[in-house]
Amino acid sequence: MSDSLRELWLRGIAFNPAAPSDVLIRLLDRAAGEAGQLMCEGRDLPAAVIDAALRHPAMAIRGRLARNQHVDPAQLAPLATDPSGIIRAGLAGGSRYPRPRRVRPLPDDILVTFMTAQDGGEDGMLTEHEIVQELSSSRQIPLSFYRAMAGHDHPEIRKRATWGWQSLTPAQREALLDDPDPAVREAAQESSWELDPEAVEAKLPSIGSHSKSFVLGTCALSPALVEQCFADDRVHPLTWNRHTPADAVARLARHPEAKVREMIAARPDVGPDLVTELREDPDEDVRMRARLHPFPRTWAEYWAINRVIGHGPDCTCPITEPDSQPSPDWFAACAASGEPVLRRVAASWPGLPAKLVETLARDDDEEVRIRLACLHPLAPPHLLLDVFVTRPAHRPHLLTLPAFPRTGLTHLIGHPDPQVRALAAADPTLPQPPVQDTDESVRRAAAANPILTPEVLEALLPDPRTAEGAAANPSLPVPRMHALLDHCLNSATLPPAAGC
Repeated sequence: MSDSLRELWLRGIAFNPAAPSDVLIRLLDRAAGEAGQLMCEGRDLPAAVIDAALRHPAMAIRGRLARNQHVDPAQLAPLATDPSGIIRAGLAGGSRYPRPRRVRPLPDDILVTFMTAQDGGEDGMLTEHEIVQELSSSRQIPLSFYRAMAGHDHPEIRKRATWGWQSLTPAQREALLDDPDPAVREAAQESSWELDPEAVEAKLPSIGSHSKSFVLGTCALSPALVEQCFADDRVHPLTWNRHTPADAVARLARHPEAKVREMIAARPDVGPDLVTELREDPDEDVRMRARLHPFPRTWAEYWAINRVIGHGPDCTCPITEPDSQPSPDWFAACAASGEPVLRRVAASWPGLPAKLVETLARDDDEEVRIRLACLHPLAPPHLLLDVFVTRPAHRPHLLTLPAFPRTGLTHLIGHPDPQVRALAAADPTLPQPPVQDTDESVRRAAAANPILTPEVLEALLPDPRTAEGAAANPSLPVPRMHALLDHCLNSATLPPAAGC
């Protein structure tokens, strides 16, 4: 048996959806090499396999499991206190690149474990602060947790709530400033400068250049600091800062740079006279934003529009929950608008009612249809398939959606794009999967098609062109899986121990 055939069989069995726990647990053996590691990271796993991987002595196994985005994250809780800081950081950081567009959140108890940890693990490879940094950038903290932090029982969590000072309500800020724990009170006092214009002005010189734009775009600004921004030609952050004074907004609306005027045109605090002026602007993008002005009556609506404009049909930005959400009636009005941008906004909201979804699925604007397919749970399967075929950038995300069609694809079996043919080759309603296709991925998908009988699979297993797909085929009998593993694991030369 060649090494290449052995690896193909191991990889195929590792991702066989019908492989039972006892088969998959055998792949955790060191002799299985990378196949077991790929399995631990790349697929949903039965509880018994998760249990065995959690207790596995090899860091490579636990490390890959820590980054698994397919299993219920609650089952991975023991890894938050793993002896190795590398493993803890893997769970805190989530899936590696390519990171999925929509990341599943971690349960509250795991988040609390990370945020209150006193060390970074027995191996001393990382500190608890470095692990929390991984967590903070992972998108695995749900907004519901952030919103509850200010009232959490644990003072360390309340301290962290002060880091998002401006996202707190006035009552929450007041409570943290008067917290029974002195460390929380100190943290709250240290954060309160963000809404004090004079304090912001005094603090800005000591802030790093990378963070200055964030401060200028979010904090309360003194008149002197605003004037300094104009003098330094550093006005872009002022265009989206809700604290920018009205007189500065008026000056920005007449700024020589079109991008500055465009960002001002849809602000909810721009007066009617300025809107009328901007609707006659020589720049089309400025005029378009000004036309939208009746819609962004609130900052939540402003940002809902801003998240859509300028992204294009192949945008694969992360799908995250916004801090604040406009009303359902506002999204419904956007769906009925004559402005394509507003219909794109409506298509991006997953709460849009089914009737409006049906209407937008037939919209003349391609970006409306693409956004609906990628972001709305009720998008019709035919639309998901259409976007898959026409827009390759969205394929990885579309394949994760429960409504994505897996049958009725016979008409695509001759498509020139091999990724499309591979999708069709896996359709279990095909009369004859194309196991002889010229493309490797199509042959693999065809060989894994469950319509194939065990007898046919026996002919495909010895062929390197179809061996992996045949080993991944759910029609492969379990005794045959064990027999293949016997051949692979008993004849293997043990590779050197792998790290994370």
